[in-house]
Amino acid sequence: MTHAARVYATLGDWIAHEVLPFSLDSRPDFNAAVDTVIDSLGNAVEVLGFGEALHGGDELLVLRNQLFQRLVEAHGYSAIAIESGFPQGSIANDYVLGRGPASYEELQDTGFSHGFGKFEANRELVEWMRHYNADPAHPTKLQFYGFDSPTDVIADSPRQTLHFVLDYLSERDEALGQEYRKRIDPLLGQDAAWENPATVLDPTQAIGRSPEATALRIETEELISELRVRYPELVAKSDESRYQEAVHYAVMARQLLNFHATLAQTSEKRQARLLGIRAAMMAENLAYIVSREQGRGNVLVFAHNIHLKRGKVQWGNETVIWWPVGSHLHELFGRRYAVIGSAVGSSLANGISQPEAGTLEARFTSAPGPVRFIPTHQGQGLPAEEMAALPIRSGSQKNRSYESLGAQSFTDFDWFAVLDTATYNGWGHF
Repeated sequence: MTHAARVYATLGDWIAHEVLPFSLDSRPDFNAAVDTVIDSLGNAVEVLGFGEALHGGDELLVLRNQLFQRLVEAHGYSAIAIESGFPQGSIANDYVLGRGPASYEELQDTGFSHGFGKFEANRELVEWMRHYNADPAHPTKLQFYGFDSPTDVIADSPRQTLHFVLDYLSERDEALGQEYRKRIDPLLGQDAAWENPATVLDPTQAIGRSPEATALRIETEELISELRVRYPELVAKSDESRYQEAVHYAVMARQLLNFHATLAQTSEKRQARLLGIRAAMMAENLAYIVSREQGRGNVLVFAHNIHLKRGKVQWGNETVIWWPVGSHLHELFGRRYAVIGSAVGSSLANGISQPEAGTLEARFTSAPGPVRFIPTHQGQGLPAEEMAALPIRSGSQKNRSYESLGAQSFTDFDWFAVLDTATYNGWGHF
């Protein structure tokens, strides 16, 4: 990462000298600002995170779309991965590649998790990618991924994930595939028992430590071992890409079963453990995605700030602490990972009032806009005492996913993207 070329006496001096203002309505200004950001990060970056300060802000999604388009056009990016379910992403990707669903309407419920397919900006992103790929002048076809784990809010049954692996194995060795299926299917039971929403708050309702679930965890380990041991044979009968995909699904099933086991455990660290497992699964999904894009191009990752930042996350006066996916990516990729965090000045629709004087959001939005990039320099060259004394702005009265900036944000992110305001499209969960 680049470092500040000078030492600033005040945060105001830093903002005044380094802010890059632009409007989403002016593509030339926006493109120039993006180019400056990317150039500052250096050639090592292969995975760029763009975090949203809240879920449900339309302008943040528009900014993401325009950012990805510029990255594709000028900076060698070939894929985007968003905070949506990993299995569902393959359905949306088929559409992007001109196969599978005939229209966006056919995939908006099945190609995204969390209801994200209903967002107009997500439709625009997918349609732009499909149109780009249809142009024969673009030999490198763009890929769309979801990277979220199947554990958010209500954890999925492991059936779909395990059946993906069993189908792969059966296509290469029908007898062996059927042998595993006969052992695994009886242990799966009913999906409703796995996906019981009461388990979120009541561990006694969870089945993840039942004798059947414990036996299923052992069978999943056996399945992973089978795939590893027969690597040369299975690759010869399919190809490296399909084999690695099957292995990844098997590993994801293992983690999903670990998540269900934790759901069934009574512990004061239960919530932190669940959030940590989800973050680890997200990181494993992204590592797999980056490996698939190796030799094709770089990857833009889009999710909430809280997922993509480098530092640990603390909730409830530090009673719930876990390491988010950004911290995993930092360890996995080092300087190959960079991340832009975002902030919003005010938003009546989201219950976000004007930022209090002295907060970072107030300082940023007093600079030219209506949107601006500004580098953090990891806090180097900035006045330490003034940073340490930064007040934290008040939160949102309507959107519980909103996260304010603070002194820690300087090391959590490489750049900030700050919008004067954002409207609301109806979704506010992490």
